[in-house]
Amino acid sequence: MFEECLYFNSNALARAVTKIWTDAYKVFDLSPPHAFLLRLVLAKPGLLPRELAAELSLSRSTITRFLDSLEKRELLTRKPAGTDGRELQVFPTHNAQAIHQQLDATGAELTRQMRALIGTNDLTTMVADIRKVQMMLDNS
Repeated sequence: MFEECLYFNSNALARAVTKIWTDAYKVFDLSPPHAFLLRLVLAKPGLLPRELAAELSLSRSTITRFLDSLEKRELLTRKPAGTDGRELQVFPTHNAQAIHQQLDATGAELTRQMRALIGTNDLTTMVADIRKVQMMLDNS
């Protein structure tokens, strides 16, 4: 009945993927989106919230909530960028740096698992297609 329904099938896939990623990042007491944000800040210290929002395809308000949560847990800190202080850069704390390798290893293991289940070529093609559709929908 729903074989061609983008909404139904993308949400069913999202639920299955979310469960796997949630279980993997549970050891860090992080949700997958929090873990992705933290990994991005660890990889590129000093990004601005608007840059984080663009990289993660999330709204600025969602990024602000995530930053508040991660800052409260002493994993991130925000510092004024430039002299006017209106923009804030985001930096990892020592606590975040202490789990950096483990977070990246978890991400790599999830990719390995998906390649084993789906196949490397199919996974690469599927992710590229999903990103393409997302951009098309965002620009419509």
